[in-house]
Amino acid sequence: MSFYVESNQERNFKNVPAGSHLGRCYRIVDLGSQRSEYMGEVKVQRKITVYWELFGEDDSGAPLLTDDGKPMAIWKNYTLSWSENANLRKDLQSWRNKPWTDAEARRFDLKTILGAYCMLNVIHRESGGKTYANVATISPVPSLIKQAGLPKPFNPNHLFMITEPDMALFETFGQGLKEKITSSPEWQARGIKSAVPTSFDDMDDDIPF
Repeated sequence: MSFYVESNQERNFKNVPAGSHLGRCYRIVDLGSQRSEYMGEVKVQRKITVYWELFGEDDSGAPLLTDDGKPMAIWKNYTLSWSENANLRKDLQSWRNKPWTDAEARRFDLKTILGAYCMLNVIHRESGGKTYANVATISPVPSLIKQAGLPKPFNPNHLFMITEPDMALFETFGQGLKEKITSSPEWQARGIKSAVPTSFDDMDDDIPF
């Protein structure tokens, strides 16, 4: 199964530290069409969330682990758009550091980023009296880190699509994420009844995808 983008947060209890961190994409979630409002303008757009598990240490030398000993994770929401100015296309271009082929510039299979490593520049922002960790930029893994050896994956790779939902995976999502997905017209139009498991192997290439 493929998941194409074409032209035409739930939060960790423990905040990811600001700075540059080694990450690996392990999950992509289709949120369906979501309503948003900005400066009085209401839009309904297809959205996805991309998740990365993190490796390494913070500035004090503490490992990037949750309180239960698992790798910390961070995610970013995107509009499912492949236009030239779309944030998704810009971030993936920066991540892979290689021009798109003519075919990729028209249509790109998001499944190919699963298992790919990158460097994530994380910044902190204040909103409503809370501090949020956000992915600011994505870049390739430096050669020196690759030569030293990339860490082994912790989480399995998963692609959750409303068109072919893995209901076992869905049940592991937090309540807020479940509500967001089930509120979409794509989900409500399906009448979900069965589970279809989905997973993909890691990639191993000089170019991450």
